[in-house]
Amino acid sequence: MGLSGLTTDRDDILPPDRLPLGIAARLSRYLQTLTQARKMGRETISSKELATYTHVNSTQIRRDLSGFGKFGKRGVGYNVESLVVQIRKILRTSGQHNIALFGAGHLGRAIASSDGFADHGFRVVAIFDRDSAKVGERIGPLTVRHNDELRAVVEEQGIVVGVLAVPGHAAQGLADDLVAAGVRIIFNYSEALLTVPPAVTVHTSNPAVDLLYALYFYLT
Repeated sequence: MGLSGLTTDRDDILPPDRLPLGIAARLSRYLQTLTQARKMGRETISSKELATYTHVNSTQIRRDLSGFGKFGKRGVGYNVESLVVQIRKILRTSGQHNIALFGAGHLGRAIASSDGFADHGFRVVAIFDRDSAKVGERIGPLTVRHNDELRAVVEEQGIVVGVLAVPGHAAQGLADDLVAAGVRIIFNYSEALLTVPPAVTVHTSNPAVDLLYALYFYLT
């Protein structure tokens, strides 16, 4: 399967202070695939399988991982559980991180009910909406709060990520409020182009972009 070395459970892997953007992006894709494989009961996975699921060349995958240790065993593949743990260490995402979700509409409810964030150690601990008709509703174990409570809840719950599942016209104002409250990571599901200080990271998720990405690989 194109692997060399032995599977390792090393606890002394110390990633550099800041990974190159390309490596961090690819490691995140590997982690997503590995996490799903673990949920399906897979114990091992080959670099070829990872390449199929992530659209990253298997040689590149082996090169990326070999920079941090020897994780694979020839003829067996990578141990899924071990590699999940080690990549999370490299990406510094071990442990639990609290999320505030903004928007209690259909998209917000779907996000709150999904296991996607929890699979990677992120927990939605607060849901906000500015619609008074939605405030007080229960979504799973959480009660929808009004946006006016943002700053107090960010401090109380130690929020590290704000997720915006709101219309585009409302996104920038919420982003400004999150930045003012000290949140430095914003996950944007709206179509707005957010303006934030350099110290704040914004990731925008758009299904149309994902479809274009998939279409590119189909056509080429």
